Amino acid sequence: MPELPEVETVRQTLKKLILGKTVAKVTVSLPRIIKEPPNPELFGEMLKGKTVTDIRRRGKLLRIDLDPWTLVSHLRMEGRYSVHDSDEPVAKHTHVIFRFTDKTELRYQDVRQFGTMHLFPKGEEELHPPLNKLGPEPLSDDFTLEVFQERLSKRKTRLKALLLNQEFLSGLGNIYVDEALFTAGLHPERTAPSLSQEEVKRLFDSIRSTLKKAVEAGGSSVRSYVNGAGEMGMFQLQIQVYGRKGEPCHRCGNAIRRMVVAGRGTHICVQCQH
Repeated sequence: MPELPEVETVRQTLKKLILGKTVAKVTVSLPRIIKEPPNPELFGEMLKGKTVTDIRRRGKLLRIDLDPWTLVSHLRMEGRYSVHDSDEPVAKHTHVIFRFTDKTELRYQDVRQFGTMHLFPKGEEELHPPLNKLGPEPLSDDFTLEVFQERLSKRKTRLKALLLNQEFLSGLGNIYVDEALFTAGLHPERTAPSLSQEEVKRLFDSIRSTLKKAVEAGGSSVRSYVNGAGEMGMFQLQIQVYGRKGEPCHRCGNAIRRMVVAGRGTHICVQCQH
């Protein structure tokens, strides 16, 4: 699933490719992707003639502004956007096509078909699902150590489950939770109340540093992820534990272990994480 760094990279790429373009037509071949309005034909009519004025991100979701509307797009497991000339062949599993007046197209592909699109009046998108319950942005200036400490103080959950909870902190998924916990030297089964002040600061710093490095590297292409220009991310070359079961830890040399925590495959070094 694309996490914060991958979605941020898609945002940056699409902003270069489609900002200022005007929608001529929208084609929806898989209606269930369109959640609001529930009528895909109305969805297309609402966007016809509208111009892309900005592309933003909230957690793992894209926000595409086409005044007076904001399109909230959740990529889920396998969703991806790409930009094409209108005469290029349409790839399999392409479910929504935004044709622009300049004869280029923004195409949405989704092999797993879990992605969703919601259209709201601009400025009202955070009042409704799927944005209305998201936790703080971990790379925001407003997300301080004090905010993190205060939120942790109200939780008793195991760290892996807590950091995956989008209502606690938005944008983190399995890859970056595993990486942040390794960087902080914390076992994923530790609970929030068990952390010392020094450990809380380590975790806070590791979350932010891990995400920043991943954004700089264009995200992680560990499965099918590519950005809006079809380019792979490169953070997978820096990964410490995720997906490295049985391989030696880069710090201590012990084999990386895979276990299940909070129902998710979890990779740790038992020597380095306590």
